[in-house]
Amino acid sequence: MCKLCACGETVMRLCAKLTHEMSASDDPRRVHFQSPEYLVDRLDAIAELFDTDRTDLLVEAIREYIEDTADSETFRELVATKYYDDQLEFETVKQLVGAETAQRLRLLKADLEDEPLDLAAPDDVDVYDGDATTVDTADDDR
Repeated sequence: MCKLCACGETVMRLCAKLTHEMSASDDPRRVHFQSPEYLVDRLDAIAELFDTDRTDLLVEAIREYIEDTADSETFRELVATKYYDDQLEFETVKQLVGAETAQRLRLLKADLEDEPLDLAAPDDVDVYDGDATTVDTADDDR
């Protein structure tokens, strides 16, 4: 990678990091998981290359994955389906797709759950009053 590309990539990474800085309400939480050794080794090498630590790289990778997933139409359809089937609570939906989309889903779900309107069956009224006009479509085919 040339110096210009490396510099540009570093600037973009720093901008993304500043844009996504944790707010005061985002208290860090320790997470423990196991990973194949070769992935940890590569992660450590990348962290050393960029003069950062493993945690910063992992947090950024997770953030990007979540953003990409949340933008997926398939993901949003799955969330909607599970919400409509009462497999997800509204607060969870809000976390997954955002407040605005969650509110739209809530309104649509309420519409789906509404009882059908109790309308009387239509009378046998001839809406054309016997003056219906027929159209010969055979002339249009020429």
